[in-house]
Amino acid sequence: MKTTKLILLIIGITGLVIINIGNKTTVAEGELDLLALASILQDENILITEWSLHAREKMENVESLEQVQNLTEDLKQQFYNWEWTSKSYEKHLETVAVLNSNAQSETIKILTTPINGQVQTYVIYEVKGKGWQEKVEQKISKQLESRISDIFRGNATFFSCLKGEFNDRIEKTLSNEMENLLTAFNAEEVEALSEGNFISTSAYSTMFDKSIATKGKDMNLQIAIRNQGLGGETTLVVGTPIITIEY
Repeated sequence: MKTTKLILLIIGITGLVIINIGNKTTVAEGELDLLALASILQDENILITEWSLHAREKMENVESLEQVQNLTEDLKQQFYNWEWTSKSYEKHLETVAVLNSNAQSETIKILTTPINGQVQTYVIYEVKGKGWQEKVEQKISKQLESRISDIFRGNATFFSCLKGEFNDRIEKTLSNEMENLLTAFNAEEVEALSEGNFISTSAYSTMFDKSIATKGKDMNLQIAIRNQGLGGETTLVVGTPIITIEY
């Protein structure tokens, strides 16, 4: 009898360890991508003005409206001080939670679409902020670990994005600046677009594990550079695996 209890205890502890490792791995991937982008931009003397992290997960085990309601109530209890609203549309249900502060804004969305008697549900978390100082970096690192482990079940997809300005008036052409950035990110160009004072590139970087396919090739990095004209500033947006900030 004691042996059986011991075996069950070991199995239970092992299961918890596996789940915990999975969550920490998910957090680390999303966190490190954002921090890696920021580190490269700072090394290239680019002032970071905006940043965002977008994470989403399809909730595979949520198959009924009752289970959606249970999921929603669980999140409401964990994030009780957020502002929650729910809306019903013709083809889907949407519950949104928002928390705003002077430094950043956070959003949790639960999107549900009924399909043939069952439901398809996604949970989305997004955090946005201005500027990027050391204290911001430290706060985000701690915050992401907590938020993502509380919201997701270990299989979230991440989109990290930053916007910045070149500190000095660039003396090189936009294409040369793009080449420098691709080198800094250990990236190879997959496809590019150039229109006068604007250039964008989709690339594959060895710095990031996740990728998406485009025209039969893998890509996991997008960079866009825009010059505002004579005497104007030059701005940059970079994201992995794609850009999610307007540019």
